Amino acid sequence: MTGFPNGLGRSLRRLGVAGLAAATMLMGSGLAGSGAHAQGAAPAGATWPGVTVEAIKKRGQLNCGIDVGVPGFASQDNTGRWQGLDVSYCRAIAAAVLGDPEKVRFVPTTTPARFTVLQSGEIDVLIRDSTLTFTRSVQLGLDEVVPNFYAGQGFLVSKKLGVSKIADLNGATICTLTGATLELNIADFAKSHGTKIGTLLFEKADEAVAAMETGRCDGYTDDTGSLAGMRSTLKNPADWVVLDGVISKEPLGIHTRTGDAQWSKILFWLHEGLLTAEENGVTKANADEMKKSSSDPFIRRLLGAEGEFGKKMGLDDEWMLRAIKAVGNYGEIYDAYFGPKGLDLPRGQNNLASKGGLQYPLPFR
Repeated sequence: MTGFPNGLGRSLRRLGVAGLAAATMLMGSGLAGSGAHAQGAAPAGATWPGVTVEAIKKRGQLNCGIDVGVPGFASQDNTGRWQGLDVSYCRAIAAAVLGDPEKVRFVPTTTPARFTVLQSGEIDVLIRDSTLTFTRSVQLGLDEVVPNFYAGQGFLVSKKLGVSKIADLNGATICTLTGATLELNIADFAKSHGTKIGTLLFEKADEAVAAMETGRCDGYTDDTGSLAGMRSTLKNPADWVVLDGVISKEPLGIHTRTGDAQWSKILFWLHEGLLTAEENGVTKANADEMKKSSSDPFIRRLLGAEGEFGKKMGLDDEWMLRAIKAVGNYGEIYDAYFGPKGLDLPRGQNNLASKGGLQYPLPFR
């Protein structure tokens, strides 16, 4: 879900001076990292791993903000266990920092409330199919760590509507989410194409999709990953089609509070580690053996056999080994929830750069 609160001003007024003061207090208490890093060293005036990690370790649990329920990203199975790409990132972080992927408290957050929940300190990180945008970066006091899923805003409509492309939606009413960039994107598209597209707003995706199925609107719009997930929940998925094309870029990713640079860097390099593992053939099943047998310096650094890369961030050197053993590499995670074992959504932009995608592993050097 690609939301940015429509009522940004209202949200900020609700937070008011208290929200700004809280941010100032967090920075003053040591959550703020400052300056650029020399290689292998913490920034001046700061120590690794930073107070967020220290708080997580003291608590013995990662508080991870996720979606309230969208197949592919975050949803509960028939036993109540959370599953999905974003959920896997939460478990990987817990494995890396706490040594146990199950030491996570999953906090489902609605589209309008998700950033406020992060700002308030109730969660340590937000991994909730949320778009990285300019305004969120500079006005909400958030750090946009890295995209973990590239998407675009698309449209799911009934085949009975008889349209094949987005430009044919002139006069249609589309169900979507309040507090999201989705409605703004529709307005921009309609204005630039001389069309009129109405919207019907809901707080939760399942409510919007239910309204669509009962005929209250002509279709549903969301990022392409979420569309694939919500289509799978319909009573008759074959009666619905995702139209060709998208109307926006939606790089979905990890958000943290501004102020703890060390925490953000740990999360950034965890994502890069999952990509590096895929690029080098390190999997959930073979990670232990690869650590023992590989002579490739990139694999050895990744898995903690040399280089002390974990210690450089205030963690132990097997942090990435545990993360990979807990959830697999990026390709394994994608395949489980969006690929052949999941929603059967082609990798496309989420493929490795070496295979024509946008996921580009940076070097562990």
